[in-house]
Amino acid sequence: MNVNTQSVNFNADGKLLDFTQKRLDKLDLFYDRVVTAEVFLRLENTSVKENKMAEIKLHVPKDTLVVKKQCKSFEEAVDSACGSLERLLVKKKTKPKLYNSLKFL
Repeated sequence: MNVNTQSVNFNADGKLLDFTQKRLDKLDLFYDRVVTAEVFLRLENTSVKENKMAEIKLHVPKDTLVVKKQCKSFEEAVDSACGSLERLLVKKKTKPKLYNSLKFL
């Protein structure tokens, strides 16, 4: 899977980028037709401790899944967003196809 990572309002180090890549590679276990992923890591300028936001756009055939999570660390935000994407991908994979049921009508 092709992963494009952009960091907004800070410079991401190699460890964070590697963690993001490895975590997103695990999504192939749940749905094997993922084309690309766009990751936006944002550092919000607020006094709240939970000021790190991860937004992941996952492109699959005929659909785009978007998840945003805000946590205390970028690793936690990416991990939480990937957990949500795992549930969405399993739901998408098991959802019956509408066009298959219309063929027999």
